[in-house]
Amino acid sequence: MLSSRARYATRALLDLSLRYDQGATQILDIAERQNIPFKYLQQILMALKVGGFVVSRKGPGGGYLLARSPDQITLGAVLRAMDGPVAPISCVSVTKYSECGCPKPETCALRSAFKDVREAIVAVLDETTFADLRDRQLTAETADVDSFEFVI
Repeated sequence: MLSSRARYATRALLDLSLRYDQGATQILDIAERQNIPFKYLQQILMALKVGGFVVSRKGPGGGYLLARSPDQITLGAVLRAMDGPVAPISCVSVTKYSECGCPKPETCALRSAFKDVREAIVAVLDETTFADLRDRQLTAETADVDSFEFVI
């Protein structure tokens, strides 16, 4: 399960992706649109800045911008930066491997199954960019508006 930090970070990055060509976005605007506590968002944006996902500008017209285009930022990279490895159990983690206590890890059926789960999750996360998410969001919003019926 994702932490609130990772959920809020992805929502903030999606918000910035939707406004990528519009210049810097004020933190208060992101917080209001995404229903994220302002103080918590400040901390998250600092972590995203350290991770190289966003940059900030000071002064009039300042705020936050993506450090790279949305098609160069993957969901997997952001989740790892916020929460660490995406493995469901430590014995299948590529970057933070540790024994899980299984008596025969090399033949453990559970380990094998969780490795398959990790590989499936990683494939989706690492192939999904914030440009993909932006496009999904815009398509969903357009479909929602198109399905709305006006009654007079």
